[in-house]
Amino acid sequence: MPTAPSSSEPRIDIAQFRDLLERLHPFAAVLDIDVVDIGHGTACLRLPQRSAHQRMGGMVAGPMLMGLADLALYAAVVGATGNPDAVTSSLTINFLRKAPPGDILAHARIHKTGRLCAGEVMLEPAQGGAPVAQVISTWSLPRQN
Repeated sequence: MPTAPSSSEPRIDIAQFRDLLERLHPFAAVLDIDVVDIGHGTACLRLPQRSAHQRMGGMVAGPMLMGLADLALYAAVVGATGNPDAVTSSLTINFLRKAPPGDILAHARIHKTGRLCAGEVMLEPAQGGAPVAQVISTWSLPRQN
């Protein structure tokens, strides 16, 4: 009989999360996001540089950053709870500065779990530099049968 993960181990690994996205959330493939790491309540995802992700002037478009942040928080929520049915309840993004061309990393962290999860994401250029956006989000977790 398999053992339950400890409270500090993620409830899903990267391969399982990729499979989950492919089966239940195929729209996530549109952004071509790379899952770098999933922990218990944490995740790091990378939005690769693509001309389709940019707006005038070469900066990464806001909707791409919001999609990256939302998916990173989903990975952190599932990593903490194991519940793939979690849905975004609210998402607020604070754009701090222009996102330069290049890959963008999303560092997600869950602060509270329960029927409602709350967390944040910092979006940063992969090549280094100051954060380009901060996201605060809550997630509803339906009961699993």
